[in-house]
Amino acid sequence: MHHHDHSGQRHRSARTGRLAAVLILTLLYTVAEVAGGILSGSLALLADAGHMLTDNLALGIALFAAWSAQRPPNQTRTYGYQRSEILAALANGVALVLISGYIVWEAYSRFQSPTEVRFGLMGAVAAGGLVVNIIGAWILHAGQHENLNIRAAYLHVLGDLLGSVGAIVAAALIGLFGWAWADPLASVIIAGIIVFSSVRLILASVHVLMEGAPAHIPTGEVRGCLEALPGVAGVHDLHLWSLSEGSAILTAHLVSDHSVQPGKLLRTATKLLEDRFGIRHSTLQVEPPDFNIVEAPGE
Repeated sequence: MHHHDHSGQRHRSARTGRLAAVLILTLLYTVAEVAGGILSGSLALLADAGHMLTDNLALGIALFAAWSAQRPPNQTRTYGYQRSEILAALANGVALVLISGYIVWEAYSRFQSPTEVRFGLMGAVAAGGLVVNIIGAWILHAGQHENLNIRAAYLHVLGDLLGSVGAIVAAALIGLFGWAWADPLASVIIAGIIVFSSVRLILASVHVLMEGAPAHIPTGEVRGCLEALPGVAGVHDLHLWSLSEGSAILTAHLVSDHSVQPGKLLRTATKLLEDRFGIRHSTLQVEPPDFNIVEAPGE
């Protein structure tokens, strides 16, 4: 038991270390990319900096989640603080959509009146961003299969690679052919990538806040498996939701046919939910068939 706990703590520390390292790396380069975008006059670089900001936010949320998940529940927050990461994700997603809208608006203005872009500086800064993203992806790759937060951050970093490549291609087109429109076009494409990621983040956050069932757990299958257990005559009031991604919670009433002892039925059902569906927090009520047949007062 103690060995298992120490091993789990080492894994959590390693995940936190990876996330912190990549967060520091991308934060530093976001500042550099903003400065490069302003100095070179490149909207594509500024858009790519905005996309890299999504990485920073995703990494920050992941780090915050790792920290908050360890905070114990208290008398006022009996579920703890796991919902904090969902609220932060929703706020960040909305903010990023607004930022993308501003980028597209600015790009429209530049299509109408192209501005001079220092393509050499633009290409150099974008190339540096590409290197940073490659390093970040390499750091996170080892842990992406063991933790959902790291997986999300890893995908954000991979997406940002596209932004860096887009800025490099735009710089090359400006330098080789003088196509000034390549810069605002690249910024629009990058903004589209940001919106795509942000909308998915918003929808996922709203789904959790609306107590939606986790997408990876089929509610109908859960009900069917419980109904198929020996001793179960029916299932009702089944509710499945999550505090945050990966923390599924279930409550249900099991109608007993009296062929199995209630204690044994509870143990069997709880083990089924954990082993088959990964639901480690379940609250089950075992009741007789006539439990709900109760006359209201005065009837």
